[in-house]
Amino acid sequence: MSGAERYTQQYPVSWAQLHRDTKALAARLVEMGPFKGIIAVTRGGLVPTAVVARELEIHMIETMCLVSYDWQSQNDGCTILKTVEGDGKGWLVLDDLVDTGKTMAVVRELLPEATLAAIYAKPGGVNSVDVYVSEVSQDTWILFPWDVEAQYVKPLVARCEK
Repeated sequence: MSGAERYTQQYPVSWAQLHRDTKALAARLVEMGPFKGIIAVTRGGLVPTAVVARELEIHMIETMCLVSYDWQSQNDGCTILKTVEGDGKGWLVLDDLVDTGKTMAVVRELLPEATLAAIYAKPGGVNSVDVYVSEVSQDTWILFPWDVEAQYVKPLVARCEK
């Protein structure tokens, strides 16, 4: 199923909203720490990791590079480009979104002792993380600020005229 068929709604997230939501996640993580470091799931977890690292005063940051899907297609698997050593004990693994939970299932298998977190969660993946901030419907494509540009949009009435 293509992205156009799978996702019937869009949820645009501004830089300001992402910052607020990420700080809200950091507030929840304070209770779960301390953490010796953060492992950002690339690419989506990179920006939230910078914010959480600042809020929790964490200076040790690693990356776990995984590829699982994009707008056009959803792979059945997850390609591991880079991982980290150990079982994850004392580490926070952070991503922007947990969708189906497939990526976080791979992370959990590789780092069973880590705390897994995401800013946004969909029903299909909500149980694969330990903490998240906001839930969106499964058929929603989140438009993160690094994926979009501001552009002119015709008024609704003009878009409806054919």
